[in-house]
Amino acid sequence: MNDEKKVYELKNVTKIYKNDNKEFTALKDISLDIHEGEIFGIIGMSGAGKSTLVRTLNRLEEIYEGEIRFFGEDLGKLAPKELRKARQSISMIFQGFNLLMQKTVIENVMIPLKIAKIPRAERKKTALDMLKVVGLEDKKNSYPAQLSGGQRQRVAIARALASDPKVLLCDEATSALDPKITEEILELLKEINRTRKLTVIIITHEMSVVEKICDRVAIIEKGVLAEIGNVTEVFTSPKSAAAKYLLLPNGEADSVNPFDASSTDSHIVRIAFDGQSANEPFISNLVEETGRKVNILSANTKSVGGIGFGQMVVELPKDEEDSKVVLDYFRGKGLSIVEVS
Repeated sequence: MNDEKKVYELKNVTKIYKNDNKEFTALKDISLDIHEGEIFGIIGMSGAGKSTLVRTLNRLEEIYEGEIRFFGEDLGKLAPKELRKARQSISMIFQGFNLLMQKTVIENVMIPLKIAKIPRAERKKTALDMLKVVGLEDKKNSYPAQLSGGQRQRVAIARALASDPKVLLCDEATSALDPKITEEILELLKEINRTRKLTVIIITHEMSVVEKICDRVAIIEKGVLAEIGNVTEVFTSPKSAAAKYLLLPNGEADSVNPFDASSTDSHIVRIAFDGQSANEPFISNLVEETGRKVNILSANTKSVGGIGFGQMVVELPKDEEDSKVVLDYFRGKGLSIVEVS
C-alpha cells in the first residue's frame, strides 16, 4: 500500500465556523495521507468533526487554513471549471441514500451521466452495467419507495459508480441499516474496491465497520487527529484515549462494560489478542500456571482484516504482587495490554 500514489495529502487542515461573532473550530491542524486503492476509515463520536472532514475532501466545505491535495493538485486553488472536473473523480454516498423518489432506479443511476452530458444511449448502458455490479438489474424500473433500505443504498452506490470515479466517500453509509444488511453493503464495497481498484473512504462512528472493511483508520476527537494507523495495530495497541474508548467491547463508541468491577478503585486492563493466541485458553492457563485469578468484566471476538481478534476487559487481583504476576504472564504470552482504570 505504501508504494501506491497518494490520493489525498492533508497538511495542517483547520476549519473554523463563524456565526454571530462567535467562532467554532470544527477541525484543527489535521495532517494525513490517503493512498490509492486503500479503504481508509475516519471514525469518531458524534460531533467529532469527521463529517466536516470528509466534506473538505471534495471542497463542499472550504477550509480556514492548511492544504488539501488531490492527486497532487491543491483543491483550494482550483478554478471553478477545474474543481468541477476534479469532483467528477469523487463520488459520495450518504446515510439517507439521497435518491429522487419520483424517478425510477435506472433514472436515478443515470443522473450524474446526464449532468456530464453523456448521450442517452450510452448513459443507459452504463447505468445498467452499474446495476449489475450491485446486483439490482432486475429492479431497474422500480421506484425507491418499492425498495428496502439495503436496496436503496445499492442504488446509491450504483449511481456513485456511474461516473467512473477514482474515490468513493461514504458518510455513515450503513448507519441506517440493520446488521445483516450492513454486512452485505460492506462486502459489496470491499468487492468494488478489489475489482475496480477504487479508493474508498469510510466515515463512521462504529468501530465494527472499520474492523470489517478498512486497511487504515484515523480517529478524530473534538476536531483533532487523535490517532492514525493500520486497523490491526490500532485495534491491538491503541495509543490515544479516544481509540481506547471506541474499542470498548460491543464495538460502539458509547458502550459500557456489561459487568461492574468489585470496587471503584479496581485496577482494570483491556487485553487484545489475535491469531493463534485467540484460540488459547490463556485465562485458565493463568490460573493453572500461576495460581492467580482475574475477574472477567467483558469479552468478545471478531474478524479484523480477515484475522480473528479478541479482547477482554479484566479486573486484576487487589494484591500488588499478584497483579504484577498476572500482567507479566499476559505480556509473556505476547498479548497487548491497555490500562482502562
